Amino acid sequence: MTDIDRDQYQIKTEPYYRPVADEIAMYEAAYAARMPVMLKGPTGCGKSRFVEHMAWRLGKPLITVACNEDMTASDLVGRFLLDINGTKWQDGPLTVAARIGAICYLDEVVEARQDTTVVIHPLTDHRRELPLEKKGELVHAHPDFQLVISYNPGYQSLMKDLKQSTKQRFGGLDFDYPKTEVESEIVAHEGGVDKETAEKLVQIAQRSRNLKGHGLDEGMSTRLLVYAAQLISKGISPQDACQMALVTPLTDDPDMRDTLGAAVNTYF
Repeated sequence: MTDIDRDQYQIKTEPYYRPVADEIAMYEAAYAARMPVMLKGPTGCGKSRFVEHMAWRLGKPLITVACNEDMTASDLVGRFLLDINGTKWQDGPLTVAARIGAICYLDEVVEARQDTTVVIHPLTDHRRELPLEKKGELVHAHPDFQLVISYNPGYQSLMKDLKQSTKQRFGGLDFDYPKTEVESEIVAHEGGVDKETAEKLVQIAQRSRNLKGHGLDEGMSTRLLVYAAQLISKGISPQDACQMALVTPLTDDPDMRDTLGAAVNTYF
């Protein structure tokens, strides 16, 4: 791999991240030990932004994979491809990360099938190696390589969860939606609105989160609040912005939409 290959995965500008506890120090210690890290928390609470921020902070390249149920081990590791000269091997993102010393981030890892996630096992223990069985090569991970995975425990069923043999290869960090004042600060900064507007959006979100399990699978995420704030900052009325960014994406149930709409009207 050339320096150019590594450079394309480098994060050039600082991604905004507002710490809520000691997660930065904990992650830095885990990286120093090259410990694989698991981030657990609800959708849109800042897990992916945190990984981007830490990659920038540590000056390491970041390769992100959005996991899905159709993803195969070959999608992660690599495969032979046909071209005009015959066949050639193409590394998958996990192999590229192991070779160049990147942080490899598997987002929503439980969406992938268990027979796919098993390929990460040799990289997440003392071996730190990746067998490319189809190619007959054993890749020894670069000293800077680290594996990070994330998932949302609230969505998991018995059919969709990580095996214990996978879970117990990782250190874990719990994420959740920030406290009111911190979340308001994030929404104001990222959404370009004043503090008062941001606080109202957070209050609406907290009402929706109280409905989790009572008509909603998930409450409004910090990400959706930022979307609403961005619409407001572009001149859209708060009610219309909230309808588009907070209510419509969350549910199709008419009664639940009325309930959420009433919460919006309470604050705007």
